[in-house]
Amino acid sequence: MMTTELALLLALSTLWGASYTFIKIGVETIPPLTLVAARTLVAGVLLLAIISWRDLKLPRDRKTWTYFLFQACLNSVLPFTLIAWAERTTDAGLAAILNSTTPIFAFLITALVTRHEALTGRKLFGVSAGLAGTALVIGLGALDTLGQGLWAQLAIVAATICYAGAAVFGRNFRGLDPMMPAAGSLLAGAVILIPISIVIDAPWKLSPSLDSIFALLALAVFSTALAFVIYFRLVQTLGSVGATAQAYLRVPIGVAIGVVFLGETLSSTAGLGLACIMAGVIAMTLPARARVRQAIQSMPPST
Repeated sequence: MMTTELALLLALSTLWGASYTFIKIGVETIPPLTLVAARTLVAGVLLLAIISWRDLKLPRDRKTWTYFLFQACLNSVLPFTLIAWAERTTDAGLAAILNSTTPIFAFLITALVTRHEALTGRKLFGVSAGLAGTALVIGLGALDTLGQGLWAQLAIVAATICYAGAAVFGRNFRGLDPMMPAAGSLLAGAVILIPISIVIDAPWKLSPSLDSIFALLALAVFSTALAFVIYFRLVQTLGSVGATAQAYLRVPIGVAIGVVFLGETLSSTAGLGLACIMAGVIAMTLPARARVRQAIQSMPPST
């Protein structure tokens, strides 16, 4: 069971690690708001079609949809828009470091506010080791631009806090098929974003490049629809803090994608950083073994 969850954590890290490249290409010719609105709409409709194909139905009660709407604000509407806007002016390396602090905020929210998980010294070590490893993989030189373009950097930090809150709030969907909160929150996000995009960007007047369109489709199908289904399962099985461990794993994956496809170079400390990240991820997820077994047993048989 634990092997499966760790494999899913790696898959989620890959999907979201690639999203930085997709966003970078997408915003070249598509405004951030329109990119995010289209991303949530395409992903939500795709998941809705799969739910219908599986002969299932989304919940219809008001309480669940209120939760979907709140989750949408935390997990897509605000962070997607903030990151897409910030990536127009912020270096990718620094953005990755700032965005990888999600486990820290999830840890703090859990420790100081909700207290719904046991917070052990092992988890604290995992959070610290993962953050140190992230800085080493990207290269400490990326921090040289910290403070330049302050508003964009603060936007990424705000998005990171939203992701942490979403991981904690996501425990409210325990017992639901992970596809339900994924589809519901994305569709709710699209309802919020599409009217704003129409008013501000007038998307019918845009002339996006083919590269941006393909990047948008990849972002919606793989880094959003598929990723959200995996994410909501991991929140149930690994817990709020454990699920955010992907924020560390996606850094070396994102860097590797940049090396292979964009010709970027690795920092001299990348090997040591990867070792720290792996140690941190293991420390944050292994204590969840009993939770994994219990959560999987409580899931619907089709999950």
